[in-house]
Amino acid sequence: MPETYPSIAHFHTIRVNQPASKFYNSDYLRTVCDLWEYRGSGLMNLHGSTGDLVLLGTTTEQLEPISFELTHELQQDIGGSGSNLRTPECCIGKARCEWACYDTQDLCYELTQYYQDELH
Repeated sequence: MPETYPSIAHFHTIRVNQPASKFYNSDYLRTVCDLWEYRGSGLMNLHGSTGDLVLLGTTTEQLEPISFELTHELQQDIGGSGSNLRTPECCIGKARCEWACYDTQDLCYELTQYYQDELH
């Protein structure tokens, strides 16, 4: 009922692929917040059921500009919530665990790159 509720006629959700072990720096988070404040509702869900950083609520007209800014300016990939494969995530691994036997962050990155088409 877009005529009755025009402010919520569109409410698209964008999933942003999280970095390995969910390491963010404050500059990146500020940039994403600024982007979402400008192009979306400003509502975010850090790591919802899909594991991704979830940007809640934007209009159809903003989908392409958001996608372009995320992928070209932030060098960030869009996450996935399809039934084929969810966005991979990993433990903190060698970054903080002195007992780590394997580079889980590297494996997560390689799996993400290999299965990227299935994520979308």
